[in-house]
Amino acid sequence: MMSTHSNHPFHLVDYSPWPLTGALGAMITVSGLVKWFHQYNLNLFIIGMIVTLLTMIQWWRDVTREGTFQGLHTYIVTMGLRWGMILFITSEVFFFISFFWGFFHSSLAPTVELGITWPPVGIMPFNPLQIPLLNTLILLTSGVTVTWAHHSLMENNYNQALQSLLITVLLGLYFTALQALEYYEAPFTIADSVYGSSFFMATGFHGIHVIIGTTFLLICLIRHIYNHFSSIHHFGFEAAAWYWHFVDVVWLFLYISIYWWGS
Repeated sequence: MMSTHSNHPFHLVDYSPWPLTGALGAMITVSGLVKWFHQYNLNLFIIGMIVTLLTMIQWWRDVTREGTFQGLHTYIVTMGLRWGMILFITSEVFFFISFFWGFFHSSLAPTVELGITWPPVGIMPFNPLQIPLLNTLILLTSGVTVTWAHHSLMENNYNQALQSLLITVLLGLYFTALQALEYYEAPFTIADSVYGSSFFMATGFHGIHVIIGTTFLLICLIRHIYNHFSSIHHFGFEAAAWYWHFVDVVWLFLYISIYWWGS
């Protein structure tokens, strides 16, 4: 439907290439990861990341245009977006449940090959009271600042929403930098038994989600600067805030189970 107006409350999206380019970007990225792991060649992975990032930029641009300048995000459309985001976060919860399931399956009944102990013999785990605890405080603080931003938006307080959103984005970047430092100094690798595999898969995927959430909030910050949000019309920010709270909760479970109990 290429018309610019309609007589119904629903939004029928125009034909878009972004689902196709997004799928191709994901396939190329995963193929590039496999090539990187086996042949130590990053070329294909970089191409996949470029395709994925370009798709994200242009898809986000289109949705932003629909929700602001074209006025296509009516109440019914927004409710559909809300349920879509709720179902997406639900699927993400089950995604992380699989990692926790694997971790507890291995740690509660360690096999003979692991020395019938957890952590396995030869593994030196991280001290949970150092960088992991600092990262926990950072994410908990970011949860407070993103809630502050939400309340500021609802009260039409432009400056406080700007400040709190900026602080949240900076805290997300700080968390990512500390996790990169932690990985760089790790005394074990993903190849070191099931402990290394469980640790790096769970914390690594969480780290990717933090990067995605930080990007999401950065887009909201840019949109806020351009006055795209109002006190009654800011679902784009709400979706980012929901996602960020989900990331916070997952980290709390990771910290308690893998860093603290698992060490």
